[in-house]
Amino acid sequence: MSSLPSRIYAVVDHPRWVERLGGAGLRFIELYLRDLPEEEIRAQALLAQELAARFNVSLALNRYWQTAIELGYEWLHLGPEDLETADLDATRTAGIRFGVSTHTHEELQTALACKPDYVSFGPVWSTQLRGVPLTGRGLKQLAEWRGLCGNVPLVAIGGITVPRLAECLEAGADTVAVMSDFIGHQDPEEQVRRWLDAVSRETAPT
Repeated sequence: MSSLPSRIYAVVDHPRWVERLGGAGLRFIELYLRDLPEEEIRAQALLAQELAARFNVSLALNRYWQTAIELGYEWLHLGPEDLETADLDATRTAGIRFGVSTHTHEELQTALACKPDYVSFGPVWSTQLRGVPLTGRGLKQLAEWRGLCGNVPLVAIGGITVPRLAECLEAGADTVAVMSDFIGHQDPEEQVRRWLDAVSRETAPT
């Protein structure tokens, strides 16, 4: 099973964040686009890809598997509902690695049957996604997911901040996904540095 490129996985809603966060030192970013015309999704996905190459970022595209194949993306992230329509064989043939979001035991079972390159679990803490409140599921369930996932890399997402990093890693997450703590911060570049420092501390040999 392949490993993830980084302990930190940023989720962003516009290509400009690939430039800003990648330029500040992040190496794994997911482009999460919604409510845009098809041609705009393709244009933003292409721009993000160009910026990722410039800043040595491993880039994932959320949901749009056809676009990911067309543009030659390295990673794809799918939600449980996307598994109903995504052509995983075509995705694998294109050499794209993919992860799947899970929230329930049923979703996890379905995701693992697809042999993904990683599974994400969340929200660990209560948070909001585009104004919709999401209730946190907790570190105990994150630790349970670690056991159920076997050797599949596990990503924790939802309400994660720098002080909560250690708790996620201790519960068994391989990587933490962060959105609002970067794109909602008044100084995103400085926040990247805080995260990188925290990861260095938590993963340094003892």
